[in-house]
Amino acid sequence: MRLLTGASSDGQSFQFVPQSITSFGPTVLVEGCDPSRSISWIHAWTVTDGIITQVREYFNSSLTVTRLGDPTDSPSSSASSLYHCPSIWESSLSNQVGKSVPGLVLAI
Repeated sequence: MRLLTGASSDGQSFQFVPQSITSFGPTVLVEGCDPSRSISWIHAWTVTDGIITQVREYFNSSLTVTRLGDPTDSPSSSASSLYHCPSIWESSLSNQVGKSVPGLVLAI
């Protein structure tokens, strides 16, 4: 925590340097990594009227973003598939930190 907040006593600091920025409506995804420290990160911001109103932060995780859809938009109308949730974005930097990371899904 001290490293990430800049309060580290050993003089090291963590810099958030974005390597990709993508947006889907009000959701903005920012991804970066620091291979020397084996850290990857993703920020998911919700922007309303030009103001960041919500921040989700993921460290050392692989993130897949899906869009929740209307079941009537789904090409298949089977009872086992209530919603069509296509993947619209996947993180690409989590594999650059040299270790296995958990996979998460963010539905927007």
